[in-house]
Amino acid sequence: MRLAIPRETAPREQRVSLIPEIVAKLVKAGFQAAVEAGAGLAAGHTDEAYQKAGATLAGDFAACVSGANAVFKVREPSPAEIAAIPEGALLLGLLGRGEDAEQMARYRARRLGVFSLNALPRISRAQKMDALSSMAACAGYKAVLLAAGSSGKFFPLLMTAAGTVAPSRVFVLGAGVAGLQAIATARRLGAVVEAFDVRPAVKEEVQSLGATFVDMAIGDAGVGAGGYAKEMDEQKNELIRQTIANRLPNIDVVISTASIPGKRAPLLLPAASVALMKPGSVIVDLAADGGGNCALTKPGEMVVANNVKIHGPLDIAATLATHASQMYSRNLYELIVHLAKDAKLNVDFADEITRGCCLTYEGRATSELVTAGRVA
Repeated sequence: MRLAIPRETAPREQRVSLIPEIVAKLVKAGFQAAVEAGAGLAAGHTDEAYQKAGATLAGDFAACVSGANAVFKVREPSPAEIAAIPEGALLLGLLGRGEDAEQMARYRARRLGVFSLNALPRISRAQKMDALSSMAACAGYKAVLLAAGSSGKFFPLLMTAAGTVAPSRVFVLGAGVAGLQAIATARRLGAVVEAFDVRPAVKEEVQSLGATFVDMAIGDAGVGAGGYAKEMDEQKNELIRQTIANRLPNIDVVISTASIPGKRAPLLLPAASVALMKPGSVIVDLAADGGGNCALTKPGEMVVANNVKIHGPLDIAATLATHASQMYSRNLYELIVHLAKDAKLNVDFADEITRGCCLTYEGRATSELVTAGRVA
């Protein structure tokens, strides 16, 4: 079975889908691999490293995917790239959840077997393939470093000859994987951290990291299928916004990570709430690409409002290219060996993982999210 690892061309993207270590494992297992020249350089992997791993080097995208049975990507391919992928090949990556009708039509026209890690079922058997969690961990870590670099304050308590410097106070909104990693990173830097989530079950995880859990007294109203957050009525949303606003005057940094699968990110920080923060405070809105948790966020930009710096980073995990690629590569490895045991394709739609993350196959739409009407 021939595998293709092309170079990513999307804006801001520095990751590579498979690193040489994983390519070597796949080649040893009986797969063949082709890598586009320069595919891994931004993530710290040379063409020579891929060749030593047993891959052949291709000069461009078309040459890389020529004759491929499976193509590995980080981001969605362009229309021109889709047209170059062999008809009927597999395409694996972070490829949405079936919400882009035009892209789905392109996939079907090429009869591609599209398996998206965005749509992976949230079950224990799929944990090793869970790229969303891997990338969220990268994002939570880098968000805190971004905030620390923008803040005019130390994060830790310092006892100096010039007097005592109080620690920064960090408020993390959302305690999923990104939020928990943000909490852990801020605590490692010495900040005093508190966090909020609509799911009361995460309280113990927040406290285990040394942070204070802010209880919004909404019970399980925000808990959706599979443990994900879900939309709530406006009365509860307003209660949450007001509780957050009440704490902001004493906060130096806000890291917002709240999201709802398939929906706009919840608005947690209206402009009036931002105005309550101290001059020089920092907000890093990791939900920027989903509409933002802050009303003043501009995706891909840093803006200043009421002397508060508001970051709306996009693809922040890509800035941690080396380790993000390592984690993502391991996720993809688990998926391909699930779909192709002993380097022979075996797509079994009776399997929950296969069925759940497949968007199209042999010219038809197969995504359960689409057929069940759960994609916005």
